[in-house]
Amino acid sequence: MIGYVIFMKKVSGFIGILWVFAIGFTLGAAQAKQKEIILATTTSTQDCGLLDLLIPIFEKKTGYFVKTIAVGSGQAMAMGQRGEADVLLVHSPESEERFMAEGSGINRRLVMHNDFIIVGTPEDPAGIKGMKSSSEAFRKIAALGIYISRGDNSGTDVKERSIWKAAGINPQGQRWYQQTGLGMGQTLNVAAEKRAYTLTDRGTYLTLQKHLGLSILVEGDAALANTYRIIEVNPDKWQKVNAQGAKAFSDFMVSKKIQKIIKDFGKDRYGSPLFFPDAFKDEKLKMKN
Repeated sequence: MIGYVIFMKKVSGFIGILWVFAIGFTLGAAQAKQKEIILATTTSTQDCGLLDLLIPIFEKKTGYFVKTIAVGSGQAMAMGQRGEADVLLVHSPESEERFMAEGSGINRRLVMHNDFIIVGTPEDPAGIKGMKSSSEAFRKIAALGIYISRGDNSGTDVKERSIWKAAGINPQGQRWYQQTGLGMGQTLNVAAEKRAYTLTDRGTYLTLQKHLGLSILVEGDAALANTYRIIEVNPDKWQKVNAQGAKAFSDFMVSKKIQKIIKDFGKDRYGSPLFFPDAFKDEKLKMKN
């Protein structure tokens, strides 16, 4: 009987140790989860290498770990609508406005901009080089060229559809119009292989241009503006959202130090920056109001 009691005490102690270990493991896992941020962003910010530069700085400064998911802006916002991301870095203004209006996001802030360009082979069979109107260039491509589209509901895809609409053309189902369903870098590679035209953000193009054999043919149209904004996913709709981490990353992206890095990013390699910082514009708007 005494031996049995001693055995039970030993077993009880062992169970206690397991219980304490389980509690500690659970707390540790919860703390680790709190220090992880899910960033849903565009393929352009990933492909050009900007996030490879900025995220380690953020992680070292804050102790957060950033899990980056690079997709089109539409897919990034769809993740936000499901509470599957904490913060978004996107470039599709009309879609962003709908995202905010439905209450899926908070604190939408300007970060930076560059522009879209139409690229194609130097031979330029459609004869669009130097044209000032992107919609007119699309009309000529429809008549004499091959066009490669991302077709992925990204910010670039949304911009492209608006240009086709302005041109009065529905390209769907046309033999000269092909969709990849891929990111910007991969779509540029397909366009290069097929000796075709495509719409791209300037940053991704400059990053890959040496390997493409594609030239900038149309640029400078006001319709080709390309703005990037940071949006925190609304924690009131999804309790699992890491609101503190999202805010920390958002504040980081619009900080003076990071805006200076964005301003200089790409200068040494390409002779001009890939993006232009915009956070100060939000500051000026707030001062006026």
